[in-house]
Amino acid sequence: MSVLCRPAVQFPEYEVTLKDTLETARRLHPEHPRLDTVLRLIENTGVRTRRVLQPLELTLRHPGVAVRTGLYWEAVRAHLPGLVTEALERAEVSRDQIDAVTFVSCTGFTMPSPIVWMINELGFSTRLDQIPLAQLGCAAGSGAISASARYCRAHPDRNVLIVAFELCSLCYQPGDTDVGALLSAGLFGDGFAAAVMRGTARSGLRIERSASETVSNTADWISYDVRDTGFHFRLDSRVRHTMRGVTPAITKFVEEAGWSTGELDFVLAHAGGPRILDDLTRFLNIDPALHRFSRAALAEHGNTASVLIFDSLARFWDEGAAGPGARGVVAGFGPGVSADFSLGVVL
Repeated sequence: MSVLCRPAVQFPEYEVTLKDTLETARRLHPEHPRLDTVLRLIENTGVRTRRVLQPLELTLRHPGVAVRTGLYWEAVRAHLPGLVTEALERAEVSRDQIDAVTFVSCTGFTMPSPIVWMINELGFSTRLDQIPLAQLGCAAGSGAISASARYCRAHPDRNVLIVAFELCSLCYQPGDTDVGALLSAGLFGDGFAAAVMRGTARSGLRIERSASETVSNTADWISYDVRDTGFHFRLDSRVRHTMRGVTPAITKFVEEAGWSTGELDFVLAHAGGPRILDDLTRFLNIDPALHRFSRAALAEHGNTASVLIFDSLARFWDEGAAGPGARGVVAGFGPGVSADFSLGVVL
């Protein structure tokens, strides 16, 4: 078996409200020819509050890639120990029972990865298998779940710690003024998550199977443009039509397991905005209420990249809405345009 345990989710101190975002856009870009469009798009994201690593005025500055990388490491040292401890306690395992770490982040890049820091500073085994994932973007949370589940199926006596660590605010580029960049600046937030995938467990979410799908000829719809100032996020307006190309694969995947999408008990999806969730509802023929955890995560914390799927999972666990035997889908969508999805059964 591969059983995902209840995740631990944390967020940094500083809050940015929708009002803050709209006022900042007006203040910084009063002469922008499409300002009204940008403001309307930001209001329609469904995001009401976000958390960021620094106060807003510092977030809006770009002190250089080296300084931002230093801030990333400071956050790792400050937040990772408590986050990991909480995740291990929820899974009822100790550090020496962890055989691999899947570390996910698309907003800070280092070599070696923070997994080595965890070995040196947090007491994990020097024989730990390292599984760093850096280029899956918003699909990386569900991708980490899939990769860790495969690891546990291959090694049923082992356990994997998944860590998702995203500081989207460190990727803000003050000089980007195209509509997609400004929309992204009003959408993304920071967050941290960790969860254990156990090879054997009596409770949790048993991952039955996983798959992925990449929509052809969409590689430039969601991407990083790498420049001297770091990573510039690019978001094409055609992304809002992505679900039409992805959902047939999800439907087929569910049906191959002998399930029906219309009979799913839960759907936990990372989606960049409400339009994608609306399309998932329509194309998969599911109850809109199944997206309440994803919508709440988006509204309260914004798009936190790989962390958002764990935020949704935490809310799912907290509500206790689905009892043993409940069946559903965990899915994420990101650059490529790619989707990663798993079928899960509540134990």
